[in-house]
Amino acid sequence: MTLRTFQGRAPQLGARVFVDPSAVVIGDVTLGDDSSVWPLTVIRGDMHGVAIRIGARTSIQDGSMLHLTHAGPFNPDGYALSIGDEVIVGHKVVLHGCSIGNRVLVGMGAIVMDGAVVEDEVVIGAGSLVPPGKRLESGYLYVGSPVRQARPLNDKERAFFAYSAGSYVKLKDQHLIEGGSQG
Repeated sequence: MTLRTFQGRAPQLGARVFVDPSAVVIGDVTLGDDSSVWPLTVIRGDMHGVAIRIGARTSIQDGSMLHLTHAGPFNPDGYALSIGDEVIVGHKVVLHGCSIGNRVLVGMGAIVMDGAVVEDEVVIGAGSLVPPGKRLESGYLYVGSPVRQARPLNDKERAFFAYSAGSYVKLKDQHLIEGGSQG
């Protein structure tokens, strides 16, 4: 089953959302309008008191894993997972209890850890590791493990955010027409 209720909390999907039949979305998860979740992705909102919120026109690519940080004696409030609008989460990305702003590209295989904050208009290079609690400032490319600020984004890179989000909206619409899952 693609969408699963857990402890009375069911995923909430906005208008025209595409969730591939092989993906799994569990519990307290909200997906914004025109967002997409691609094959073999797991989004687990199964920790009481913390939630996953994903904005509009955001694409979660194949094989990604999204989860929360539970509240407990070592972290009293836990860490929710929030992802803004027009975000592209590349293939096989791990996002764990972090905050991702609007118009962000998270490169393939990147890992963003607990309590990290990624501001708007950031590119995280493929394979990068964003350590717990790290803040990535708006307007820059970040690369490496651990991640470091490489250089400011140029105008062409900034324009790519809306273009890429729009491309994935069109692709998910085609999948919906051809019989893919929708929430």
